[in-house]
Amino acid sequence: MKILKFIAYAFLALLILGGSFVAHEWHAKPFFINNFFNREVLKQALKSPEMLSQLHMLENIGIRGHNRELDDASIAAGDEMLADLKAAKETLSQYDDADLSASEKLSKDIANYLFTSVDDYEKYRFHNYPVNQLFGEQNGYPSFMESTHEIKIAEDADHYIDRLKAVSKKFQQVLDGLEEREKRNILPPRFVVDRVLEEMNNFVGTPPKENILYTNLETKTAKIEGFDNAEVLARAEEAIQQNVYPAYQGLIDYFNGLREKTTEDDGYWKLPDGEGAYKAALRLFTTTDLSADEIHNIGLAEVDRIQAEILAILAEQGYDVSAGFSAAIDEMASKEEFYYPDTDAGREQIIADYQTILDEINQGLGDAFSLRPSTTVDVKRIPEFKEKTSPGAYYQPPALDGSRPGQFFANLYDIKATPKYSMRTLAYHEGIPGHHFQVAIAMQLEGMPLFRRFSPFTAYVEGWALYAEQVAWELGFQNDPFDNIGRLQAELFRAVRLVVDTGIHAKRWTRQQAIDYMMANTGMAESDVIAEIERYIVMPGQATSYKIGMMKILELREKAKTALGERFNLSDFHDVVLKNGAVPLDILEQLVDDYIHEKQQ
Repeated sequence: MKILKFIAYAFLALLILGGSFVAHEWHAKPFFINNFFNREVLKQALKSPEMLSQLHMLENIGIRGHNRELDDASIAAGDEMLADLKAAKETLSQYDDADLSASEKLSKDIANYLFTSVDDYEKYRFHNYPVNQLFGEQNGYPSFMESTHEIKIAEDADHYIDRLKAVSKKFQQVLDGLEEREKRNILPPRFVVDRVLEEMNNFVGTPPKENILYTNLETKTAKIEGFDNAEVLARAEEAIQQNVYPAYQGLIDYFNGLREKTTEDDGYWKLPDGEGAYKAALRLFTTTDLSADEIHNIGLAEVDRIQAEILAILAEQGYDVSAGFSAAIDEMASKEEFYYPDTDAGREQIIADYQTILDEINQGLGDAFSLRPSTTVDVKRIPEFKEKTSPGAYYQPPALDGSRPGQFFANLYDIKATPKYSMRTLAYHEGIPGHHFQVAIAMQLEGMPLFRRFSPFTAYVEGWALYAEQVAWELGFQNDPFDNIGRLQAELFRAVRLVVDTGIHAKRWTRQQAIDYMMANTGMAESDVIAEIERYIVMPGQATSYKIGMMKILELREKAKTALGERFNLSDFHDVVLKNGAVPLDILEQLVDDYIHEKQQ
């Protein structure tokens, strides 16, 4: 984006022409609050070479050295981040609300909300499992190298090799953190140990030249015009053998020794002050004060409502629904007509059809949205080495400078987990008008502090994506009754999440109890259910954010419709929700109330 180049060049000019001003803005309380916000983001970004690679904002001005390093995963780095957050919170309190514009006051409110989590972070910073089957360091590293480390010139390939060698240090830091958690009696459930051991043993058991770290480099360097990649590939093979595999072996040895100390208790309740930790997780992810019991009961009621709607459609399509939801949905799911061939060609067709679905809706949204992202979204398969333990799909944002599109990754491990009637809904959720719309629009907002372009409010972000599924249906993109069942199944799935997440972590459900409930109440493929339940176990509270966020957005839309009547405009409502980036749900309500008041004048 042009704005990024402008910021970079302006910063360099200030260094040359206004050194004392820059020094003040960097070390003291900045004169302008937006400078403070951007300074804090820049400080954290400069400490995260992986984030800098993701943002891709320095390469445009010839700075590439960060691409040879990995993030510092040490306990000391966590201590330093905590100290930085506390200092930033104190500086923010020095800005008087009376001196701020409405936009600046909103930024301050959002930042203060973020800072309220500092105390919880300090208290529960070790209540997690850094090596896990879903988003652990062991599978995040090769995924990062494959999806984010770009190779455009020979220097980028050299930096790739440096990052292969750097994993030894990072994994030792991760190991130190695991040992600290063990001292605090914070151990992962036994199934997590089994999953990551299987994954890591398979990873190191792959010949270096067949490893994704090698083949990825081979593919990317082959695209550099006139570049002979033989020498760099030889160095990569050596680094994988001498640095990467030993780093993984260190984790393997640790988990082999840890396994007998673990149990089959899965919920947060088993950890020291697990009840407090789960309460903090729910507050973080839902941005509400809803209790576990309240969320559980909301889930039960929504499950009943959505299942009734699905049964009504199935009955209209001639299905026998007398035996109840499970039998009817299983009968529908058993029809071979809803599935692709279980072949490489079948999987390639799924990816192509996902892209067609996204292209179609992107062209057909009409006047429902006036804000549109400037970047495109591509569909890719989740790397096969981690498909078995990955979720059904996920989204990766575009580069901040627009050089890399947004990416929707689809899991094709189990062909039965991708019925044709579910594909539209999943594409709308991950792509357009879901995550890609919301995230990419936020990233391109100008005149706004950087932190608001990347605010991590899950209830808003995931609530929007689930809301987007319903909007697509309302706009006529799921007219086929089975596509609509796919949409309702996806919403049902999120309602069930409210039940099982709170069941596992607050009501002491076992892993199998949660699997059985989800199987009986969603009609999902067993492989998907197992992966989902195991996700909730290692990421407590996060799964509750989707439905809570969606319900709030729908509530606010209905509030605006009721208040405005014929003056209500769907595009205007979407602008209000999207044009401020991700925000806590109570702040979103304030924004919608302001919109209603303004329209009523």
